[in-house]
Amino acid sequence: MSAMYGRPTAAELVSAFADFLNNDVRAATDGQVSFHARVAANVLRTVERELLDETAGEVAAALADLGFTDESRLAAAIRAGDLDDRADDVLSCLRTLVRHRLAVNHPGYDEPR
Repeated sequence: MSAMYGRPTAAELVSAFADFLNNDVRAATDGQVSFHARVAANVLRTVERELLDETAGEVAAALADLGFTDESRLAAAIRAGDLDDRADDVLSCLRTLVRHRLAVNHPGYDEPR
């Protein structure tokens, strides 16, 4: 996608703005404004990871293996008991979904300490 729009890419713009908030704004402020700048920078880092994410295909494949196109339909089928006879497959899919979310929202969480 970056070739389509050129440089800077969306991820690069988000990263630059996160750096600005985290470095310049936080250094020039204190208290609540500094805290909110830090929160905003962290949100932008999450957006940056989503833009750069290359594992979305794994999530789509895991869902497709169970016959679903999105998580909400999978959740509805689990609630309805439609997949009770495929517990191992469901568990494998859910592990993939959770690993993906953690990689974007909390990188390094699944690494040994």
